[in-house]
This record gives sequence, structure tokens and C-alpha cells, in this order.
Amino acid sequence: MQLESDLLLERQKIRRKLVLWRCIACTIFIVSIVTIIAGSSLSKMGRNTDHLVKLKIEGIIGSDVSKQVKLIDDALADKSVKGMILCVNSPGGAVTGGEQLHDAVTRFAKKKPVVVSMGGVAASAGYMISVPANRIFALNSTLTGSIGVIMQAPDISGLLGKVGINVDQLVSGPLKGQPSMIKPLSPQGREMLQGLIENFYDQFVGMVVEGRHMDAAKVRELGDGRPYSGQQAVKNGLIDQIGTEKDAKNWLIQYSKLPSDINITELKNKKPSKWFSKFVGEMLGDSMNGFIHQIVYKDHENLDGAIAIWNP
Repeated sequence: MQLESDLLLERQKIRRKLVLWRCIACTIFIVSIVTIIAGSSLSKMGRNTDHLVKLKIEGIIGSDVSKQVKLIDDALADKSVKGMILCVNSPGGAVTGGEQLHDAVTRFAKKKPVVVSMGGVAASAGYMISVPANRIFALNSTLTGSIGVIMQAPDISGLLGKVGINVDQLVSGPLKGQPSMIKPLSPQGREMLQGLIENFYDQFVGMVVEGRHMDAAKVRELGDGRPYSGQQAVKNGLIDQIGTEKDAKNWLIQYSKLPSDINITELKNKKPSKWFSKFVGEMLGDSMNGFIHQIVYKDHENLDGAIAIWNP
């Protein structure tokens, strides 16, 4: 009898836990629906009211910047958006990503004003995406410029030889296997890669010439790969003036003749909320939560190919 009583109590506890978790699940579902509806309503209200947008480009710029490009293009298509504040704090990254962001900012700037506010660093591809702006602000200590392109060709053939590993590489042509980690770079391969680098560099110089309205010879003189401080960049014409993000915002408002209290909406890609991550952690344990966090939150940067990056 005692055993049956204990089993009955245990079943009742399990049922109460199931009811509790069902209630929690229903509550989360309802809150999610309400949040989506409220967010949609606020978004519609925002679209009907004149406002500015702000986009932050932070960290290394990857090859895939399609989400950021879409944010810019959507803001361009929104008639209630009157201008954009582009906050750049990046040492650069993939040339392809920098090119796509540069072109998206150029499209925007041709129809609506753009002002750039540089953070601690806005170099290489970080500078590339800034040059189409109508005005560029930076701090005295900002590191910017570093106009140039890098392409690396690691060679571990010497190490493989020391450990007794030989690799035969079959190629359809003398330049098909260049560069290769298992073979030294040939003179023809070096010439080929240097040609690519020079072509990418010419494109970078052209972007600066067009965006900053500078002479190409002057840009090439400044574009030897070195970074410049904010003060130096003002003197050589790579940026317009020293100032904070607030100064950049005030300039954009005055330039566009907008009210001083105009709303500013930050452009962001939608991500699962933190409470969802916490809920998953409590349900599935910290190890599974960490795995999901890696999948959902971590931005994996793809830097295949040529890169435009400043790295001390």
C-alpha cells in the first residue's frame, strides 16, 4: 500500500510539472505573438513618419554582407527615411564585402544624404565603405585610410618535407595550382597574383577618387597602405572634420533642414531575443544552450580571396 501511495504522489508531481511547462509554453507563445504584432504596428507607424536611420558596421567585414546591403536598400526605398548615419568601427575585411557595402552606400547617397561617424578604427575596407558619404567625421585618435589590398599565399611545403610527407598535385595548367599550400609560389604565379592585387588596388583608388573628389595621383600617393590618425586624415583630405557621432547627426539634420528632434531608427537584422536563449538554457542545459548560441548569434566571417584590412 505504501508503494502504491508513493507512486500516486510521484505521478501527481509529474502531472503538475507538465501542466506548469505547458503554461509556460503557452505564455511564451502568446507573448511572442503580441510582440510581433506590436513590433509590426510600431514599424508601420515609423514608416509613416519622417525619420533618419543609423547603421553600425563593426568588426571585420565578411564576404557576405547581403543582410546589411538589404537594410540599406530597404531604407533607400522607404520614402519616410530622410538620411542615414553610418557608424563605422572596422579595420576592414574582405574586398568583396567592402565593395558591396560601398556600392550600397553610393546608391543611397545619390538620392539621400549620408554622414559617416568613424569610431576607433575605420581602415581599409572600413574606409572604402565610408568614401561615398556626403561628409565624414572621425575622432582625433581614429585610425583610418590604410588604402590597399592583401592576398596571402601560405606555403607549408618545407614543413611537409621535414616530416616526410610528399604531395603530388595534378593541374590542367601551370597557373591552376597557384597559389598552393603544398608547393612554393612560382615566378609566373607571383606575377599573376600581383596583377590581381594591382587591379583590386586600382578599383579601391577609383572609389576614393570618386567619393572624395580627389586627384588619382594624390590618392595613390596617400594610398601606400599606411593608416592615418583623424587629424592627419583631415589635413590630407581623406575625411572632412573631427567630431563625434552627435556632431555627425547634427550636421545631417542641418544639411537636410530637418527638425532637431527628428527620430532616428537603428537598422538591425532580427535575432532571437535573449529570453529565448535563457529559456532554452533552462530547458536543455547550458551545453546545448551554448551550442544554440553559437549557431544563432555568432557571426561567422568569410574572408576568402583578397582582403583590405589593417592589422597592427
